[in-house]
Amino acid sequence: MHTPAAPAPDAAADAVPGTDPRTARRPPLAARVTAWLNDPEDPFWARPGPTAAQRRHDVLAALGFLLVALLASALVHSYAGLAEEDEPWRFYLSTALVVAPLALRRRFPLPVVVASSALFLGLTYASPTAAMTLPFQGAYFAALYAAVAWSRDRQALWVAMSVVVGTMGLWLLGAFTVTNAYADFLTGLGEVDGPLPQLPSYAVFTLLVNTVYFGGAVLAGRASWRAALQQHRLAAQAQRIREQSQEIARRAVVDERLRIARELHDVVAHHVSVIGIQAGAARTVLDRDRDAAVTALRTIEGSSRTAVGELRQLLGVLRAEGEDAAPGPGGGTASASRRPDPGLGDIPSLARLHADNGLTVEVRTVEDVPGDLDDVPPALGLSVFRCAQESLSNVIRHSTATTASVTLRTGRGPGGRWFELEVLDDGSPRPGTAGTGFGLQGLRERVRLHGGEAEIGPRAGRPGWRVRARCPLPVDAAGAGAADRAGAAGIPAAGRALRGSEA
Repeated sequence: MHTPAAPAPDAAADAVPGTDPRTARRPPLAARVTAWLNDPEDPFWARPGPTAAQRRHDVLAALGFLLVALLASALVHSYAGLAEEDEPWRFYLSTALVVAPLALRRRFPLPVVVASSALFLGLTYASPTAAMTLPFQGAYFAALYAAVAWSRDRQALWVAMSVVVGTMGLWLLGAFTVTNAYADFLTGLGEVDGPLPQLPSYAVFTLLVNTVYFGGAVLAGRASWRAALQQHRLAAQAQRIREQSQEIARRAVVDERLRIARELHDVVAHHVSVIGIQAGAARTVLDRDRDAAVTALRTIEGSSRTAVGELRQLLGVLRAEGEDAAPGPGGGTASASRRPDPGLGDIPSLARLHADNGLTVEVRTVEDVPGDLDDVPPALGLSVFRCAQESLSNVIRHSTATTASVTLRTGRGPGGRWFELEVLDDGSPRPGTAGTGFGLQGLRERVRLHGGEAEIGPRAGRPGWRVRARCPLPVDAAGAGAADRAGAAGIPAAGRALRGSEA
């Protein structure tokens, strides 16, 4: 479990006149040592305890080590014998007792190191021969290592290790000074001819050996603890990456749903609204004017066919995105059989379609520089067409207007070149035709996708409704437009088609 560090107090509040701020903010020695045992960047991280499998492995490893230690003790007993006043049962029992706590070394690291230290001191006197064997020393080293590597309470670890190392140091000091145990040991060795005095040399040698012994256990345990911390950080980072990937995927799905919703609304709602209006007109004149009713029914038929065709086209795009452009019936791909996406050049056709449905639409173009409309990117042209389609459909559904105007203009400002669509009508709101608002929301979203802004609302000072959408033109729009025109041979440019419609 990771516990966040407490926020640092305000430096101004801690500052004391006449003191160095760096010295004033320096943590105490115990905190610095504890941080050294842990990690300075994350001193409060607690290593998770061993799993059930790890606890089972500890027991099995301790049993295996016990068998090896007893075998090694038997070999030592066989070729070197035992020290004076040492008994075989004490020799073997001491080896078994010092190894036994290792079965719990990762589950209870601090109690194990304290118990192992007490056993080490006591059994050294009970069986001096056992204390000199490698399994005896190795078992105690493993207990020290496990305490540093697995202790969750690092402050308690610092206290326990200080007590253990201090006790061992006092014990060695007493052995050299008070009890004269080492002096008696050297007397048994006899005089030797060396460059240094015998007792001081042995004391320094013993100090170096114990420094390496205890220091090696602490450093190895600290390395293990930091390796676990690094693994924890990598796992947390991987988890964050997975969560971010899932969030990105979720947002992509949401964005795609919104795009599909806009396309379905723009493609289907327009034609369905025309079908509804023409069906009502046909029902009204069916008994009085059969020719008008037939004309309305033909319009319904054409709109329904167009709606079905465009819906199939949209579904084909979705299938192509999921199937990587699956082969079409003619041997080509599904994407190759699609019609070009509508753009500015299709707005006059859109106006004529609404004229057939009873709404007279005038299309106007105002270019800051001749040819500006030819430089509108295809993606922006598609969005403009959908915005005009939605705006004119709203006029038919929600307004009493019989005329409307669509103005396409370009200009320049402090921010660079811009393109603007403006749709105006002069009608009043039709009672009982309030919509859901999704169409206008989709219109605004389309404009925002191109970095533009939309103004939608009643006209100021006169009846009617106004939709204005302005988007910036890319800096390299001229070059891109020229390239598009060169690569789209046979397809009339948007600007030329619009100017032709005006004539």
